[in-house]
Amino acid sequence: MEVNALVIDPKDNVAVVLEDIPKGGAVRLAGGGTLRAREEIPCSHKVALVDLPRGTEVIKYGEVIGKAGEDIARGSWVHTHNLVLEE
Repeated sequence: MEVNALVIDPKDNVAVVLEDIPKGGAVRLAGGGTLRAREEIPCSHKVALVDLPRGTEVIKYGEVIGKAGEDIARGSWVHTHNLVLEE
């Protein structure tokens, strides 16, 4: 199994994909975890590792980077269209 997504910190609830992932494609994490992409996810963008209800803190690098601006399902692309950035 070739890893194609990176979890930077154990507290993270998103991973960074290392290649373009097509809708329905496998997101393969180090340690053996796998999930399916619910939509196309561009290389170097974030994918939700768990369901993130609206208002949930999004954690990357072990730090809060923003909040879910809408309900984000596990396997979904996390980006400016559904993320409210912290100021």
